Amino acid sequence: MRSDNVKAGMQQAPARSLFHALGFTPEEMKKPLVGIVSSFNEIVPGHMNIDKITEAVKMGVAEAGGMPVVFPAIAVCDGIAMGHIGMKYSLVSRDLIADSTECMALAHQFDALVMIPNCDKNVPGLLMAAARLNIPTVFVSGGPMLAGHVDKRKRSLSSMFEAVGSYAAGTMTEDDVENYEEHVCPTCGSCSGMYTANSMNCLTEAIGMGLRGNGTIPAVYSNRLALAKRAGYTVMECLKNNIRPRDIITKESIINALTVDMALGCSTNTMLHLPAIAHEIGFDFDISYANPISEKTPNLCHLAPAGAAYMEDLNEAGGVYAVMKELDDLGLINRDCMTVTGKTVGECIKNAVNMDEEIIRPVDKAYSKTGGLAVLKGNLAPDGSVVKRSAVAPEMLVHDGPARVYDCEEDAIAAIKGGDIHEGDVVVIRYEGPKGGPGMREMLNPTSAIVGMGLGSTVALITDGRFSGASRGAAIGHVSPEAAVGGPIALVHEGDMIHIDIPKMELTLQVPDEELEKRRAEWKPRVPSVNTGYLKRYCALVTSGARGAVLALPEEQR
Repeated sequence: MRSDNVKAGMQQAPARSLFHALGFTPEEMKKPLVGIVSSFNEIVPGHMNIDKITEAVKMGVAEAGGMPVVFPAIAVCDGIAMGHIGMKYSLVSRDLIADSTECMALAHQFDALVMIPNCDKNVPGLLMAAARLNIPTVFVSGGPMLAGHVDKRKRSLSSMFEAVGSYAAGTMTEDDVENYEEHVCPTCGSCSGMYTANSMNCLTEAIGMGLRGNGTIPAVYSNRLALAKRAGYTVMECLKNNIRPRDIITKESIINALTVDMALGCSTNTMLHLPAIAHEIGFDFDISYANPISEKTPNLCHLAPAGAAYMEDLNEAGGVYAVMKELDDLGLINRDCMTVTGKTVGECIKNAVNMDEEIIRPVDKAYSKTGGLAVLKGNLAPDGSVVKRSAVAPEMLVHDGPARVYDCEEDAIAAIKGGDIHEGDVVVIRYEGPKGGPGMREMLNPTSAIVGMGLGSTVALITDGRFSGASRGAAIGHVSPEAAVGGPIALVHEGDMIHIDIPKMELTLQVPDEELEKRRAEWKPRVPSVNTGYLKRYCALVTSGARGAVLALPEEQR
């Protein structure tokens, strides 16, 4: 056992004395040492129940013959961090999570790991760590929140942000907003729509690193505790059979996940996190892979914010496996990929049944023949940009409009709420990319303000930042190269015409090449708004959003 490096032999007597200090018995020191990576905290609603999940996992590990030991992982609540300096620390936490988990796992020589994440960067950060460490590992998330109810309709966090925009437009009163505030987030769990957290927990299941139900069983259901116990049992089987993350996280399983992503209509943030996970196994994931997969993958689900269904509905309809079974019938799933169960994907999904064809549409009744995401390229985004096309109003799939240019999120929000944005405009928010932010902030506040003010079907937003999974509308993010490195988005002037063609996957700044070259010669780099501490180091090491905003030494960046 790996843990013998800290438990066995005369040389490790000092280490054993420290295990005695922890209350270990000699019998326990003979068992495999299983690290339980708990992201429990009391500030993130998606994590406040993870202490109970952790205890259930510990019980499962102990019953199966292991010695469970808990250590923590940090997590940022994107909703609380939204719209201020805190959002600069959201994406960057992903790499802190991966790095700190690597430190803990190798310093203490765990034989196996159970990862318990739930929210936006916590899930990919731990998946990155799992791939990097390659120690037998199983994931079990904290589970999604139940939908709220306002005026007898299901609601979620995206409704809350849009309510603020409606208040600014004068179509909601303060009492209306307070009613939303008190009812849209009724339980613990990751926010109830197909936002980033739930997207990544579903894709963990599709990759094969989580058990069935990992992405969809609600946080408050007792089935979630039973799932956690089974995760404990399963990791001991993985250890016994030497099933490791890199047996499961492969190029083929990541392509499976991207295919499921298209069918579910997941968050655009998956196009940051899948490349980052792929990077850990040496797979150079180009975001342009999304387009050929999208072209052959039907969009089967419209969960909030794209539609009126929620995670609890997807769970009742059969969950991720039911979606994969629909895709498998089209031959779109690689059935031979291994999972933590020791079975192949094909074996796992063969008996899955679609229990609600309104929530998971059969392939012949798909919302569209193409998937939920698209990567747009053109002279404004030579390396690509990402849009959740399943959440775009049909009339905005092709759009031409004048650029309204803002060099930070705050200025754009002030303009939107101040009534300075009009039908047909294209809002451009730049210097918010991985280096320029630094930290690539989410633009949920401006997108929600646009929708809340009734402009969602007439105004587009383009940014080198990114979007929350709760954003909807013609919101195009991850524009690469970003403004901070002199990308074309830095050269846009107020009033320039921008052409968006999502079906053709084009994003074009309608300015002559010679004029762009003149502007480029005049452009000067800017010092990031935060240039100290961790963000200064992050800014120096982070790569383009088109590469998943992974960290690399300067000589490795391109």
